[in-house]
This record gives sequence, C-alpha cells and structure tokens, in this order.
Amino acid sequence: MNKRLVLIACFLTVFISYAIRYGYGVLLPEMLVSLDITKAEAGVIYSSFFIAYTLSSPFLGLLGDRFNARWLLSLFVAILGLGAFLMSRSSSITQASLFYMLAGVGSSACWAPVMALAQRWTSNTNKGKTLAIIDIGSALGIIGSSAIVPIIVIAQSWRSGWVFLGTLGFIIAVFNLLVIKNRPPEALKINTAEQKKREPAKTTFINLFIDTRFWLIGLAYLLTGFSIIIPFTFLSTYAVQELDFSYKVATNLLTVIGIGAIVSKLVFGSLSDKIGRIKVMMLCAAFIAIGSLGMVFSRSIALFIVTAIFSLGYGVVWAMYAAAASDYFSRESVGTTVGLWTVFLGIGSVISPIISGWMADTTGTLTWSFALASAAALVSLLLLIPVWKS
Repeated sequence: MNKRLVLIACFLTVFISYAIRYGYGVLLPEMLVSLDITKAEAGVIYSSFFIAYTLSSPFLGLLGDRFNARWLLSLFVAILGLGAFLMSRSSSITQASLFYMLAGVGSSACWAPVMALAQRWTSNTNKGKTLAIIDIGSALGIIGSSAIVPIIVIAQSWRSGWVFLGTLGFIIAVFNLLVIKNRPPEALKINTAEQKKREPAKTTFINLFIDTRFWLIGLAYLLTGFSIIIPFTFLSTYAVQELDFSYKVATNLLTVIGIGAIVSKLVFGSLSDKIGRIKVMMLCAAFIAIGSLGMVFSRSIALFIVTAIFSLGYGVVWAMYAAAASDYFSRESVGTTVGLWTVFLGIGSVISPIISGWMADTTGTLTWSFALASAAALVSLLLLIPVWKS
C-alpha cells in the first residue's frame, strides 16, 4: 500500500507540474490581448519559468538523492502552486515574469527528485514501464489544462484559470506531505550501507563530466527541449491568429498532444525495456521532427493529424531520458544526473520561446518557428547515434 501511495504522489506531482508549465500556452491567446504584449514578450515570460527551473534543478536533483523526498516534494509543489496563483494577479510583463519564475523554482523539484524516488520503489525489470506510467501524469496535466482551463476562461477569465491551477498545486502539496516515504522498508538497511560508501558529490560530478555519453545525451536533451517548447508555447496562438480557429478548437490541439502522449508512454515505455532506451529516444526525436515540420504546411484537420504525430515523440521522451540516467550511470546518482541534464533542457527551454517569438514578430508568421523546432529535433537524433552505436 505504501508503494502505491508513493507512486500516486509521484504521478500527481508530475501532473501538476506539467499542467502549470504547459497551461501557459493554453492561457496565452487571452493573455496577449489583456496584457497587450507581443509574442516575443510572451516568450520572455515563459523563459522566466525555465531560467528558474534551470538554475534550481541541479541542486534539487542532488538534494533528491541525499535528503528526504517527502519534505522536498511537499514544499516545492506548494511553491509551484503559489507561483501559478500569483500569475492571476499579474498586470505587466515584469510581474508575470517574476511570478512565473517562482513557479519555475517549484517545478524544479517535480522531475529529477520524483524520478529518483520512483526508481527507489521500482524493480529494474519494470523500470521503463513504471516511469512511463508515472509520466502519464504529464500527459494528463496537459489534457486537464487544455480541457478544463478554457471552460473556466470562457466562463470567467484567464486569471481564474491561474487561480484554479494554483489551488490544485496546494492540494497536491498537502497530499505529498501525508503519503510520501523516502524509501521502501526493505531498502533501508541497504541504503545505510550505501550511504557509508557513497562517493562524494565532487567525484560524482567529475565522473559524469569526463564521460562523452553524458555530454551527447545532455546536448540531445537541450535540443529536444528547444523543439518541444515551440509548439507548446505558440500552437494554440498560431491556430487562432493565423488559421482562424476558435479559441476552444485551438486549445483542443493541446488535448490531442496529451492523448497521444498517453499512447506513446504506454506503448514505447514498455518497448524500451526490450529494445533499449536510446532506440526509443531516437524514435521520439523523429516523431517530433516530422510533427513540427508538418505544422508548417497543415491546415484544418491535417493540423490535428501532425499534432498527433508530434505527441507520439513528446509523450515518452522525458521518461526515457530519466531511465537512461541509471542505464548508463550510477543508480544512486540518478537525481544528480537528471538534474544536470535538466540544465541542458533548461537552456533549450529558455532560449526557445524568445527566439521563436522574435522570429514570428519579425516574419509575421509562426511557420518558421515550427520549422526551427523540426530542425532542432533532427539534430538531437543525430547526437544520439554515437551513444546507440557504443
């Protein structure tokens, strides 16, 4: 029962993190008008989240390996909820950036420490499958924010959407405090022995930094994050402003991503236990590249089809990177490894909305931004080939 509750807490933590992270794209079409901001300025607000996320993640990954996950995931999910709640009070780009930055700090504990905690409670034989199921929380977070938040926005305002997301964050923080346990009882004695022989943090960092595979996977992670953020930021806005979709229909594109992501996690998560993580990561990169490029040329129903292709790549990719950390490096340093890779992810996520927003303002269309996303995903695939061959 303890194991089930801990894994449910992991699931819900990922759920609220992604609901708040990608809820921004759902709320953006209304925020652009209300706050009177350009797409580049909207990109700056989104980037503020990832700046905080990037700076905090390495420390949170290390803390997740060495300190009690219960307090960590309770406190930082509450901070995530507070940041979302304060977004409802923003009246300028400066305020929105600061409030969303606070949410980014909270979100930084909602991936690497969660994946490290889940792997402590999971056997090696089912690791890919279990992490993929937990990562379904991210897909349901997207579906929830794209299905429920627009209803709230239409009935009230975009500010009420942020209030809803923030309140949900507070509720999940309390749940984490009540149910999370750091390790299974049978692992406590083993963990005591491991702590005595655990290598210093400095040694862990050195061992990672001298390994070429760490850098290749990290750079692929950066480009994957870069490519994924562009559709999540601007796909709804593109559909409303350039293709004349209604706001409700446009936000359904993100629902398609969420549904396709669940299929991806269930199918490719289990498959990765059989054929290996790297092969699935390369397949994901191919789907992201094809889907993003398809957004450039698609209209009407075709846009939903290429969005579904994109979702198959997006769906399981984060869980695969997390599982690859213990496949190629120390199992006891999973949080540290994923936390360091998250710096790469954060760099890609910070610059992506700014560059793509600037391109859209300059060219008058978002199609070039989607083409850039496709190119970044293709390069990430090429970076993974040497790791696969090794």
